[in-house]
Amino acid sequence: MKKNDTHLPKEFPEGMKPLGKARFNFACHAGVACFTNCCRKLELYLYPYDVVRLKNRLDISSEDFLDRYAGVVKGSNPCFPAVMLIMSANQEKTCPFLDAAGCTVYEDRPSACRTYPLERAVARSGSGGRPEEFYFMTNHSYCLGHMEKREWSVKEWVGDQRLQYYNQMDDLWAEMDTLFGDSRIWRGEGAAGPRQLLAFMACYNVDRFRQYVVDHRLLDRFRLDKSRRRLIESDDEALLRFGFDWLKLVLADKPTMQAKG
Repeated sequence: MKKNDTHLPKEFPEGMKPLGKARFNFACHAGVACFTNCCRKLELYLYPYDVVRLKNRLDISSEDFLDRYAGVVKGSNPCFPAVMLIMSANQEKTCPFLDAAGCTVYEDRPSACRTYPLERAVARSGSGGRPEEFYFMTNHSYCLGHMEKREWSVKEWVGDQRLQYYNQMDDLWAEMDTLFGDSRIWRGEGAAGPRQLLAFMACYNVDRFRQYVVDHRLLDRFRLDKSRRRLIESDDEALLRFGFDWLKLVLADKPTMQAKG
C-alpha cells in the first residue's frame, strides 16, 4: 500500500490493518539508540509541496533544488515521472539534510518523514464523495522508537507533526497524479514531450512556473478574485494550487477556472 493511494480495495492487503482509534507507542529523539538510522539509504519520493517547503527552507530556487538534491525517476505512474531525494555520496548514503545533531530541515521535512512511523492512504469513491483516510503502522526492525513509552492516537500524532496542511496538499497532488496516469491527456507524446515538460514545471519547478505565468499573462486570462490573485503572485503554495487547476483545464478540459470573455 502506498501513501496517498487514490483508491483502496474493500479488503486491505494481508498484514495491513488500519489503526482507526487504536493508540500506539512511539518517540524519536537522540536518546533512542537507532536515532537517524532511518535517514540512510532512503528511497524517498518528494511531492510538489515537499519541494516548495524544502527550497524555501534552504533559500534557493526550485530549479536549484531539483538540480542539487533531486532525481527524476520512473515511479508507479506509467505516464509521468516521479521525483526522488538524492542521498549524499558517502559510505552510509545519508540524507543530504542530516548532520550529527539530526535533521537540519526538521520544521520543513517532507511529508513521508513527518508521517513516520505511520503511513497514510486515501480511499476515494467513484461518485465523488468525500475521501476517507486510513493510517497504518510501519514495521521496521531497525526502529526502536516503538519501544518508547510515549503514547499517541492518530489524531494526536497528526496534530503534533503538523500534518494537516501537508495532507491537504498531498491529496491535491494525488488527484494530479491520477490525471497524469491517463495517457489520453498527453495526445500521443512520449516521455518528456512538450505537455509533460509543461506539467512537470507547473508541479515541481514553481519558480520557473511563476515566470511562465508572468510571460504568458495567465492571471489576466481567468476570472480570479483579487485576494487569490495577490496570493498567486506572492505565495508559492497558492501558485502551486493555481498550477494544478490550470493543468486540469489545459490538459483535460476540466472546468476549474472561468476564462475571461
